[in-house]
Amino acid sequence: MQPYKTTSDFGTSYYEIQKSKFYTYTAHVENEAAAREFVQGIKKKHFDARHNCSAWILGTDSSQQKSNDDGEPGGTAGNPILEAIKQHGLTNVVVVVTRYFGGIKLGAGGLIRAYNHSASLGLEATPQVEVKPFCMVSVEMDYTLLGTVENWVRTNNLRSGETEYTDKVTVKLLIEPDDVENIQSSLVDLTAGRCDINVATPEYLEVPVKK
Repeated sequence: MQPYKTTSDFGTSYYEIQKSKFYTYTAHVENEAAAREFVQGIKKKHFDARHNCSAWILGTDSSQQKSNDDGEPGGTAGNPILEAIKQHGLTNVVVVVTRYFGGIKLGAGGLIRAYNHSASLGLEATPQVEVKPFCMVSVEMDYTLLGTVENWVRTNNLRSGETEYTDKVTVKLLIEPDDVENIQSSLVDLTAGRCDINVATPEYLEVPVKK
């Protein structure tokens, strides 16, 4: 399981150059059907626009990639949008850039720059998350050890889940797979072996990306 970065919501932006107006729309999608549906929705919204160009990247390995120039000269719209997604290191995202022609031709180079810049603006305006594998590490212990363990968790800035209180107390930690062995060893040392540790199978969880 490899970490990847994606968008967590919708995003929009506006860009104008030489009277051509570019409206960008982004969305998080999990499959091609959802990406196509989003593109079609923007085309209906801007039915009067000359071009609704798009691109998407899908899959945790970014293996599914598609772009569409929608009437612009070949390679001047869809591919620059696709490159913007790559430049931001994102996957499971679709971007549509709608252009209203302003009467002044931008030329191939101008179009490439305009579509790439428009897509980048839209992606920068969209909340992003890193999706990483985490193991739920459950640590069962006597109540006398709770304060010590909680202080250790805070000191090490570990992510924690909801603590369970029964005849014993169970602290739940979200640990990246590569760190599990060290965390287990530290907990055994911290509690002098007076805890029971259970490690669950890794699952993907979203972590906000700080901009």
